[in-house]
Amino acid sequence: MAAPLSIGLDRTARVSLSAQIYSSIRNAIESGQLAAGARLPSWSDLAAQLGVSRGTVRAAYERLIDEQFAIGLGAAGTRIAARPLPTTTVWSPEAPPLPDLFNDFSTVPLAFQMGVPSQDAFPFKLWSRIQGRAARRAAAAPVGYPDPRGDPDLRQEIAAYLGVARGLRCSPSQVFVTAGFSGALNLAIRGLRVEGRQAWMEEPGFPLTRTALGLAGMTVAGVPVDADGLDIEAGIRIAPSAGLAVVTPGQQAPLGMTMSLPRRISLLAWAKQHEAWIIEDDYLGELQLKGRAAPALASLDQDGRILHIGTFSKTISPALRLGFLVVPPDLARRFGDITACLAPAPAASVQHAVTEFMHDGHYLRHLRRMKRLYTARQDALVRCLKQLASDSIKVQASAGMTVVVALPQSVSDIDIALRARAFGLAPVPLSPWYTGNPGQQGLLLGVTNLQDRTLTANCSRLLELVLGHH
Repeated sequence: MAAPLSIGLDRTARVSLSAQIYSSIRNAIESGQLAAGARLPSWSDLAAQLGVSRGTVRAAYERLIDEQFAIGLGAAGTRIAARPLPTTTVWSPEAPPLPDLFNDFSTVPLAFQMGVPSQDAFPFKLWSRIQGRAARRAAAAPVGYPDPRGDPDLRQEIAAYLGVARGLRCSPSQVFVTAGFSGALNLAIRGLRVEGRQAWMEEPGFPLTRTALGLAGMTVAGVPVDADGLDIEAGIRIAPSAGLAVVTPGQQAPLGMTMSLPRRISLLAWAKQHEAWIIEDDYLGELQLKGRAAPALASLDQDGRILHIGTFSKTISPALRLGFLVVPPDLARRFGDITACLAPAPAASVQHAVTEFMHDGHYLRHLRRMKRLYTARQDALVRCLKQLASDSIKVQASAGMTVVVALPQSVSDIDIALRARAFGLAPVPLSPWYTGNPGQQGLLLGVTNLQDRTLTANCSRLLELVLGHH
């Protein structure tokens, strides 16, 4: 017998009658009301039942057969096809990726938040005009595939900037525009073909870098840092067969020391002797708040062993997702092939905007203003903390655009950071920056979005959280 069908038709609807019949039968199949093997009424029977033409029913049945909901068996009729049983998906609130690193996305920066530039001091009107022109230029561009290595004009601006600000002489052909730091790091790992090998990483060091190396199958060895930066001799003892070292020589992340010249020379000698590679994470570039920034480590490279990574996240905005990778000349061709296959540069309009921002001198002027502003905010934070300080909290260092605060080993910096979120504060716990057992409990306090009118209250609240946990 044919399966019973209950189909209601709306003859005033814009949807055709055959489409309504098809949808009713499909819904009955997907809900389990029509089981596999059940026979549908003949065209004539269903047409008579619904008061439509046989052709209308036939069109609905043929669509069900084409989409494999039914099987046409000729004289034996049309039967429901066997299908996997529908599963019920239970939706739960979406958690951010790497929740230990990212609390939330696309939100207004909070007090003490790291890694974001000032919200209140950015030249939004100027930037909006530049972005508008860039969008129009991108829209009017010839239809074609953009250069996956990045827009040639932006690569030229980056190369010129690096020569002036970072002492790094390179040609635009060595520069690759990437989707932020993550894109540059993963392009470097793929291009160097170091997947599965041992890698040195500073201890403590940026957790995202450690995670990315691990995802590439690399064994990460935490190498301690001291006042001169990475301890190369310790690295050789800990992981003698390492093929890669990832370092932040300009301002060590998160502790802030600059790698000394003897250590730089020693690291370069290690790379040459062991045919290893060095990735320089120049995350702050020339944004050195105290004194003049040391030249890039890559400016000393005579043997083509260093890949230099920079971004515009800390200087313009992380929302751009715009970074760059500078490779030795001998690797430029290989990396060009890889970007063509795997890592296209960000949207043309974003690249055009940053190109104009740099070319017209706005970028360097903006950096100079931000240096003065961040220095003042960092000094104010240190003064406030020292005025309120107790035995439970101690200013350890002014590092980059942060202040490092040491806590007693008896407290949990992760717990304090979590509880601080409820009060609109976003300190970063120090302990997750260590590979093994935390060398120290502490908090990293970003200075870029602090305000004079709320600074004392925010510092007092943070101290109360520490004392309440102690």
